[in-house]
Amino acid sequence: MRLAELGEFGLIDRIRARFPQPAAPELGIGDDAALLSPSAGMQLVVSTDLLAEGVHFERSFGQLHLLGRKSLAVNLSDLAAMGARPRWFFLSLAMPAGFPLEEIEALLDGLAEQAAEHGVLLAGGDTCGSRSGLVISVTIMGEQRPERLLRRSAGRPGDDIWVSGALGDSALGLQLLLGQVEKADDTAASYVIHRHLDPTPRCGLGQMLAEAGLVSAMIDISDGLLADLGHICEQSGCGAELQLGQLPRSPQFAALTDAASPSCWQLMLSGGEDYELCFTAPAERRAAIQNQAKTAGIPATLIGKLTDSGGVVALLPDGSIFQPSASGYTHF
Repeated sequence: MRLAELGEFGLIDRIRARFPQPAAPELGIGDDAALLSPSAGMQLVVSTDLLAEGVHFERSFGQLHLLGRKSLAVNLSDLAAMGARPRWFFLSLAMPAGFPLEEIEALLDGLAEQAAEHGVLLAGGDTCGSRSGLVISVTIMGEQRPERLLRRSAGRPGDDIWVSGALGDSALGLQLLLGQVEKADDTAASYVIHRHLDPTPRCGLGQMLAEAGLVSAMIDISDGLLADLGHICEQSGCGAELQLGQLPRSPQFAALTDAASPSCWQLMLSGGEDYELCFTAPAERRAAIQNQAKTAGIPATLIGKLTDSGGVVALLPDGSIFQPSASGYTHF
């Protein structure tokens, strides 16, 4: 069956049947607007992302189930960067009339799976036709106490710079999917490809760091470490010094790259779509941060410090300055 045979309201019925709905007095799918109630004392945190076929993904990669997971993961990552707990999301889909129903089902399965893992409810959205491929737009809403919300603007010179997880896997996975590099190790290649197709939002770690009051500024790494750390520096009025030899890489990334090559550093600094957390904190909080990361089960690595000079400087292991060919992804 094709989407044109199912129709708009048939599609909406299938979406509603797949997702649990908010409980009364809240109201989700089925009326002109949703009715939602944040918990007492909490501030709403809202983020939106759009994924367009041919720009953010290719259907030729397959795995519509993973695309559904990723569509929500990129929004969950934004809430993680603010230290917020996810509550509700809104889904809007634009699809060609001939879109195969089994691909829609796979996409919705992935979305529902990711939503269940993070306890976030579908509260509404929209559907329409598309003349240029699949477009997925997700708006997510979360909550956190105002005094615990994390921003990009509170970093201070002398603060440590940290990142969660490992860098570069997703960018390398995309290169493999596009045939730009060869699969020297099939097991390692499968791992980094999966990291691109199915990123893991660091919601638990983000909330724990916020609740513990350890972090001065935080951002998620979507456009690349250099670009996103640059946003912290700009809004905090700081510079940054990175030690490239301390950047965390997965064993799979290491197996597929030359650790000393400029292309390796470039992937880790500017490849983007890592969806790890980059955050800053005073140096005296190092032990507490490591304890929080251990409890969350997500490695956290100290990679540099904020400075009182402008810009981000990346230092190679020999102390020389690395000159990247690009700072990160840009849409225009």
